[in-house]
Amino acid sequence: MKNNWFSENPDKAWVEKFFLLYSPVWMASMAMMMLTGWGAVWGDTAMLLHAFATAMPAFIIPMLVARRYTDKPWHQSYWFKANLYIFIFGFFGNYFGSEYFFDVLGMVYTYPNITSNLDSALVGSGEQVVPLIMYAYTHVYFMTYHATANIALRKLNSLAPFKWLLFPLFVFLIGYAWAWMETRAMANPLIAENFHYEKMELMLAYGSAIYATYFIASFPIYYFLDETREKSWSLLQTVAGGLSASMLTFYLLDMAARLVGRL
Repeated sequence: MKNNWFSENPDKAWVEKFFLLYSPVWMASMAMMMLTGWGAVWGDTAMLLHAFATAMPAFIIPMLVARRYTDKPWHQSYWFKANLYIFIFGFFGNYFGSEYFFDVLGMVYTYPNITSNLDSALVGSGEQVVPLIMYAYTHVYFMTYHATANIALRKLNSLAPFKWLLFPLFVFLIGYAWAWMETRAMANPLIAENFHYEKMELMLAYGSAIYATYFIASFPIYYFLDETREKSWSLLQTVAGGLSASMLTFYLLDMAARLVGRL
């Protein structure tokens, strides 16, 4: 029986399986951070070490085991291109996108123990800053979100007679589901001193739809990255894909800010 869950491109299929297997690991790492309260007491260096120790296996482990699954050079392999795409998109999401979360969605970061920050100089009010640790954590979040979206959309394409009509709806539903779950999981009493939303119920109901604009822009592009052996993307195409998704998200966030205003 034909497998419709994972890509027919074996170079892509094994990486998606690895991303799924690694997902409970990074989730456990984040849960440990919350349960122990480390985020409120650790200094800048310790927090950076935890963040990058959580994110780097998504890059390092595929790099070390890739030769078992593919004979492609590292820079042509899906594991590298997938990480490159997610890095570009995640960087945008933090550097520019966080400003919309601060000023439109009421997100609040309070990390007096962290001194390493990086965010836009011109976009947003500038009243809050983005801790550098968020760039690393976002990488594994988006790694999981995009891998699961690929699998769900691929299955849809194999089953539905009107798949292209349902494809946009599924993109939104998957994006909304992940946005809602991340909001619910992260904005909890365990880390309320460091991270919360001013209006949690509004954020869950309506803000999650605005957050989902990230994935409405990105999931359809990322899905086609090396989806078949015959249409392998170059590094230039991969970078262009990540930048295109970022720019589309920028437009969608700004449109949402114009239509909705501040939650």
